[in-house]
Amino acid sequence: MSIDSQWFASAEEEGRTEEPSEYKLRKAREEGRVAKSQEINGSLVMLLTVGCLMILGGWLFTNIIEVIRFYFDRCATLELTDPAVFGVFLDYLVKCFLPIALVGVVAAIAGNIIQTKGFIFSMKPIQPNFSKILPKFGEYFKRTIFSGQGLFNIFKSLFKVAVIFLTAYLVIKNELPQLLSLENVSLWTGMEYLAGLVAKLLIIAAIIFLAVSIPDYFVQRHEFMEQMKMSKQEVKEEYKELEGDPYTKSRLRQYMREMMSQNVYENVAKADVVITNPTHYAVAVLYDRETMQGPTVMAKGVDSLALRIKEIARENNVEIVENKPLARALYAQVEIGDIIPREFWEALSIILQRIYRMKGKM
Repeated sequence: MSIDSQWFASAEEEGRTEEPSEYKLRKAREEGRVAKSQEINGSLVMLLTVGCLMILGGWLFTNIIEVIRFYFDRCATLELTDPAVFGVFLDYLVKCFLPIALVGVVAAIAGNIIQTKGFIFSMKPIQPNFSKILPKFGEYFKRTIFSGQGLFNIFKSLFKVAVIFLTAYLVIKNELPQLLSLENVSLWTGMEYLAGLVAKLLIIAAIIFLAVSIPDYFVQRHEFMEQMKMSKQEVKEEYKELEGDPYTKSRLRQYMREMMSQNVYENVAKADVVITNPTHYAVAVLYDRETMQGPTVMAKGVDSLALRIKEIARENNVEIVENKPLARALYAQVEIGDIIPREFWEALSIILQRIYRMKGKM
């Protein structure tokens, strides 16, 4: 029997060597595909519901006794067709189990929100896909057994079983003298003790599962990022597709602003002029006729940063011009790296012409 080597192929071997783009991750998120661990959800649901049972245990037991007494008191007189028979049962059922169900639902939602960093609503995962009707045994075994993810899941399951067994053994061994003495106590006392022992085991198991789920989340995230990796051809095709995308353009502009904000010294040093308020605002402007479509803001600052920009300008012989309205307007309306709007070009041209004459650039 031969096994196809593609079952063991990694993303690199499949040609997907590039990190996933922000657009691909955003699109996957919109489709409901995100990195998350089901272990965290299960652990939180188990931990909180068991805690709820422990808190409401006495109240639940009282209600169960009441409904049992109700039926025993009327077992000889009530008809099975009487609406009260089912109505009382339904009333007690809702009253007893609705709080526990709500805690479980809240725990499950909280587990998803913590991992996905917010709500995700998508119909894509539940849309019918007829291509998935036929079984693909090769892909199934590759994903579940012949992969790092599959081996990790097998080890995780065995580890959980071993931990539960060891925990139960140690707890019961420690409580063995009390268990043997239950024959000498009342039924109610024995039930209370056994209920507390079971709750203790469940709480310990839930805490252990929650601890195991944390590394599982990072493994799932790593696997998800591996699946999202792109080939060089996919990167090129995506770039062509998004070349005119407004979202991508805005992110690129934001990235350029961040880069320019981090290089204040270099940007101010090569500026043509720094326009000031004079004390509160400072805006460094550069205009290169060959490479720029218009004058561009290279740096800007207020108060302490404005003083720093002026110091850098003096150190590099960059002219400092006081123009209060223009400085305030440029600071408020133009971001770093953006071209100055045409409405300010006339005032700016007068300043630049004077500076060019002084430096002999005309």
